[in-house]
Amino acid sequence: MNVPVLTGPDVVLRAIKPDDLEPLRLWRNRPEYRQYFREYRDITPAMQQNWYEKTVLEDERVHMFAITAAKGERLLGACGLCYIDRRNESADFSIYLGADDLYIDEIYAHDAGKLLLKYGFETLGLHRIWAEIYDIDSAKQKLLPGLGFALDGRHREAHKMEDERFVDCLFYGLLASEVVP
Repeated sequence: MNVPVLTGPDVVLRAIKPDDLEPLRLWRNRPEYRQYFREYRDITPAMQQNWYEKTVLEDERVHMFAITAAKGERLLGACGLCYIDRRNESADFSIYLGADDLYIDEIYAHDAGKLLLKYGFETLGLHRIWAEIYDIDSAKQKLLPGLGFALDGRHREAHKMEDERFVDCLFYGLLASEVVP
């Protein structure tokens, strides 16, 4: 899948390259991060390579980007629009930072999020972009409303954590008509 280069004041979103796979995998495998992701198992190098080949490069329903610093081009994390539904003009918003133990911050994640939303609405012509997060993810509970998302709903105790406790899933949405220029 060819994705464009998107440039903001603090980050550049570009195609994920093979050299990005190992740092992204190691960041995703951090237990303090993994608790926020649907994938609950450690990701092996083979799993990461398969994701890259089958999802990032081939699946037209997924547009993934590497997040790099605008100055120096240092890899910071990844973001993307997943489960793109052309019929309903919607997609799932995904983002995380791994460099410097950031996960989600107020500078890089916010800039990357704005670029990704602009790409989804203006380039892909989406009507709605949504995100599912867990209620333990306070960083994304701050980020998403800061990008314009509204809390659409909650599925109570819908996700089982590694420690066997259940947490709520929170669903956020943003419509193209709600985007403030």
